[in-house]
Amino acid sequence: MKKARYHHGDLRAALIEAARLLVEQNGAERLTMSDASRAAGVSTAAPYRYFHDKDALLDAVALEGLERQRQAMLQAGAAHPLGSEAAVSAIGHAYIDFATAERGVFKLMFSQTRTHGRSPELLQKGKETFGVLLSQLAHREGGAPNDPPIRTRGLRLWTFVHGLSFLLIDDKVSAMEIPLDLSEMVADATRRFLQDS
Repeated sequence: MKKARYHHGDLRAALIEAARLLVEQNGAERLTMSDASRAAGVSTAAPYRYFHDKDALLDAVALEGLERQRQAMLQAGAAHPLGSEAAVSAIGHAYIDFATAERGVFKLMFSQTRTHGRSPELLQKGKETFGVLLSQLAHREGGAPNDPPIRTRGLRLWTFVHGLSFLLIDDKVSAMEIPLDLSEMVADATRRFLQDS
């Protein structure tokens, strides 16, 4: 594996990137602090300046992944009128695109390390990512992102793209030999969820 490159003072970012690449290559369960150190080209003691153990490093990889997914969703939605069906559909497509492009990180983002479920940062970032969709729905429906009906509709849409993401990254769709036009499926599901009152 190609070693991560970093400048002085950017060791933390280099370790996160090295760990991300290892997670994609081998899975989160096989990551070790020693492997991350070697991939980043630093001593085995270096990661402990920033991460007290493997779980803390994995949480940092998950946090960074959530932020990149959030940015991809924001960018996709911004290409269309705010609150439009096209914007909501694009956000869903961006969610799935991230999952299929970074399967290991996506799985890590929704797994549980010993500390994952207790991380306020991960919880907050997850809310911010979901908030990208809720903001579009709130504008569309003339409400607020925290209104229960909007959150419920958002959950339905999230459930669809999240479930489809896992079916795709686990190769279940291809294994069942089901023809799939992903763009049409996401657009159709979005249309149905938005029309369902």
